[in-house]
Amino acid sequence: MQNLSYSEILEQAQSAANQQDWGQLTYRLQQILLNDELGETERSLFCNPNTTTVLLDLAMQVLEGGSFQERWEIGKLFPSFGTDAIAPLIELLNDEEAELEAQWFAVRILGSFKHPQVLEALIELLKNSQSQELNSMAVSVLASMGKSAVPMLEPLLVEVSTRLFAVQALGQIRRSETVPLLMQVVHDSNAQVRAIAIEALSSFHAPEVVTVLIDALQDPVTQVRLAAVAGLGFCQDYPNLVIYLRPMLLDLNLEVCRQAAISLGRRGTSEAARALYETLRSPHTPKNLAIELVRALSWMKLPESLNYLEDALLQLALPEAIQLEIIQSMGRIDSDTLKFQATGILLNVLPLLRSAVTRQAIALSLGQLGNVEALSPLIALLADAEDSVRFHAISALKTLNAELAHQQLKRLAKVEPEESRLGQGIAIALREWSF
Repeated sequence: MQNLSYSEILEQAQSAANQQDWGQLTYRLQQILLNDELGETERSLFCNPNTTTVLLDLAMQVLEGGSFQERWEIGKLFPSFGTDAIAPLIELLNDEEAELEAQWFAVRILGSFKHPQVLEALIELLKNSQSQELNSMAVSVLASMGKSAVPMLEPLLVEVSTRLFAVQALGQIRRSETVPLLMQVVHDSNAQVRAIAIEALSSFHAPEVVTVLIDALQDPVTQVRLAAVAGLGFCQDYPNLVIYLRPMLLDLNLEVCRQAAISLGRRGTSEAARALYETLRSPHTPKNLAIELVRALSWMKLPESLNYLEDALLQLALPEAIQLEIIQSMGRIDSDTLKFQATGILLNVLPLLRSAVTRQAIALSLGQLGNVEALSPLIALLADAEDSVRFHAISALKTLNAELAHQQLKRLAKVEPEESRLGQGIAIALREWSF
């Protein structure tokens, strides 16, 4: 394919513009602006303001008239123009007759220029625009500017029409400079504003912020309480928070209850474990919440939390789904010290659980824990009346210690009667071992 000179490509670009062939125009502009092999003579053309003006005008034509894909592609070229691109993009943004999609791209492209003029234009957009799409993109762009945008956002908190957008941007910036502004709106009449502010403040664990989060636990709106409960779960330097989180396990909204369980689990204290277990013991606790309580107890990595889970298996009339969650959570424990405790618990409850499904789960969890003390009990499961339990036991033996288990099976095969149920199970295991 013959290489075209700069002037020839520019001529073809202008021809494509005249024909409103935006795809071809984009291609020609890419050839010009992204070409690393231009000669010195052709590069010198870019020093000419008139050349920049012509190319920028062509790019703006694509942005104003092209398809979504063409606008997407041309948007990648605007940084090549530097700050010269800001003024025409803002002009497009303020054009009441321009297509909404073109303006959306203009906002998106302006986000690549960290310039005061851009910041001011976006602030004005939030004051005047009725478009949710434009406002959302403007919020994202402002947030990407970081702390430089904070002083400009403060006046937007005063007006009800712009307060939500300002809080959304502040919530995404996540810098300490935003804290005083966010604190101003934690009691706003708009629940969405309150929720965003509470969620954003949760990143900062100063005493005054923790006080605000505790107060928000009493908010009548679920979204706000949920944000407060989640935030308190990360405030590890405040040990007395269990007294505030415990009542949230009984919230009228189940999602708040589940988040309270997660937050208490993150605390990892004996007091938090006790609060979780007391709720698990209640016959009124919904199944979905009970499962979350079990998960939280298993995450805590405390000996007493595992004791509570054992008590739940032995003393509570739990649905099978919750029993399974306890058993499976035991198998996921990664602390070497607690693995021995978990193994002992599973071996204790194994003879007491009649469901084949729970025996299967115990077998797999014992294999995952990797404690060789479980080797003989797992081999004993090869005599189980249920085929599914036997095959889960075989899988667990391979996971636990394949070599040691194989040796043990071969020894037992020599002394165990072939006609016994265990003998038959051992024979099946040995046949399956190579698979």
